[in-house]
Amino acid sequence: VQLQASGGGLVQAGGSLRLSCAASGSISSLNAVGWGWYRQAPGKQRDLVAAATSGGTANYADSVKGRFTISRDNAKNTVYLQMNSLKPEDTAVYYCKITYGNIDYEGETYGMDYWGKGTQVTVSS
Repeated sequence: VQLQASGGGLVQAGGSLRLSCAASGSISSLNAVGWGWYRQAPGKQRDLVAAATSGGTANYADSVKGRFTISRDNAKNTVYLQMNSLKPEDTAVYYCKITYGNIDYEGETYGMDYWGKGTQVTVSS
């Protein structure tokens, strides 16, 4: 399984970007149960930005609530992160992750995680 992230770039504060994460490889028999976006700024740890599961749950970092939206297109095996009202503090390398496996009745996901290579997002003030 390979994940290809794209869509990053340079944008002014207040602007928008949409990140994409396309999955390829031997995925036809796999069940994607969770997907998420993380970011890592220079000198900082990698943090969760947004995540969702096939059970219908989604959660966002407080700093992006109301501005970012995570979604998935099953037919295209692609996960998106729509980012609006971008701020300079959103500048980071963004990584996508997809979990293939199972989800239990409580919405917990279990399986193998796959990560994409990062895409740089730079927001100028």
